[in-house]
Amino acid sequence: MKRVLVLSASPRKNGNSDLLCHRFIEGAQEAGHEAELIWLYDRNIEFCRACYACFRTGKCVLKDDMAEILEKMQAADVLVIATPTYFLTLNGKLTTALDRFLPKWQELGGHDVYFIITGHDQRSGLKLVADELTSIFESLGNHVRAIIWGEGVWQKGEVLSTKAMDEAYQAGRVL
Repeated sequence: MKRVLVLSASPRKNGNSDLLCHRFIEGAQEAGHEAELIWLYDRNIEFCRACYACFRTGKCVLKDDMAEILEKMQAADVLVIATPTYFLTLNGKLTTALDRFLPKWQELGGHDVYFIITGHDQRSGLKLVADELTSIFESLGNHVRAIIWGEGVWQKGEVLSTKAMDEAYQAGRVL
């Protein structure tokens, strides 16, 4: 059994990114894995202040939900990072969370990582987000296993009629 942590940066509950997260979790749970979803918009995550106190203490001076998220990331075997794309880049809530990796960045490696990327563009328009996330997570010492592309979706629920739904389920099943 693997522990799967899914971070959804969708601002819309049950939006396209979120629906793919739920489908991934469904596949993982059916395969006997434990899965938890953290919807980042439900969490208080402040902006990094670049004070670098965390370099001395290993802890952030900000008292918000990020410390708990980092602990859960460290404990997970598999990470799933989901984001819609806005203007060819990842969304702001995820960017804020990524900036806050700083206190534990040396302890966030060794995971299998899956990305769920959605947007109204086709894959070529979503690729920059995949490249950026891949660079970040591989530099931390993780292995990117798959990218689930929710391409050509914009309105809430449009992803339901795409092959990405099955791809998310299958990715969860074959961890």
